[in-house]
Amino acid sequence: MTEIGVIFLPQFAPETLVAYARGAEAAGLDELWLWEDCFTQGGLTTAAAALAVTDRIRLATGVLPMPLRNVALTAMEVSVLARLHPGRLLLGVGHGVQSWMGQAGARVASPLTLMREYVPALRALLAGEEVTASGRYVNLDRVRLDWPPADPLPLWAAGEGPKTLALTGELADGTVLTGGTTPALAERALGIAAAGRAAAGRPGAQQSVVFVMTVFTETPDAAPAARARLERQWDDWGLTGEMRGGAAGTPAEVAEQLHAWQAAGVERIALQPMPDADRAAFLRAAGEVAALLR
Repeated sequence: MTEIGVIFLPQFAPETLVAYARGAEAAGLDELWLWEDCFTQGGLTTAAAALAVTDRIRLATGVLPMPLRNVALTAMEVSVLARLHPGRLLLGVGHGVQSWMGQAGARVASPLTLMREYVPALRALLAGEEVTASGRYVNLDRVRLDWPPADPLPLWAAGEGPKTLALTGELADGTVLTGGTTPALAERALGIAAAGRAAAGRPGAQQSVVFVMTVFTETPDAAPAARARLERQWDDWGLTGEMRGGAAGTPAEVAEQLHAWQAAGVERIALQPMPDADRAAFLRAAGEVAALLR
């Protein structure tokens, strides 16, 4: 069964998060995805707030930029959330936008090397292991958490280029595909991640999530205008070719369009609202989509 979630955009004011998280849960959605864009909102701060005001919905960080966060501190903060809200946290990390990392003085020369050092260290810390590491970026001396998560915590990584996608399969439990990814591009990307997992001798299948920018309408005749809104947004963001993947129409029409990502092998779909969307209406429509796809 496909898990359907929604995204709380970092462009939304932080004080609106509580109502949004409660609305997403009331709509019957499976997950709420939070971004840590620079320089908007902290991913773990917002996750903590959303978890505290909900009871069932899972919270996912999609994603925390590794260059900004010392791996030991990330493990400490994540462990507290995982223990307070068992089974409701999904942790995702990524390279971060390189220009933003430069602005923050955190840009690394080799993001791939950082991921290769960071993800295994974070996984081991969250498993309660004592970790000593002497790498290019990750250096730990006999670090062990006093309060690791009581249960195994899924660790995901984001990727776009083939080298990073392969590394997500080699190191992480799941692969986060960025917004705008079309079904065809998703299928190829997941093939690369699966090959990376297989080459590393890791059992099981690589999980995945894709962010799908979505514009809902009340009637089918409004779908062309909604699609035009998507096109304008992609133009504004400079997205081209196969990075212009989205859905538009009534909840029934959007559910039908999402079958293409399901066929590509994606297990989780997070619906991304437009920055100016009516959020309450968006959540209600997203809940209808989730019900239709179950």
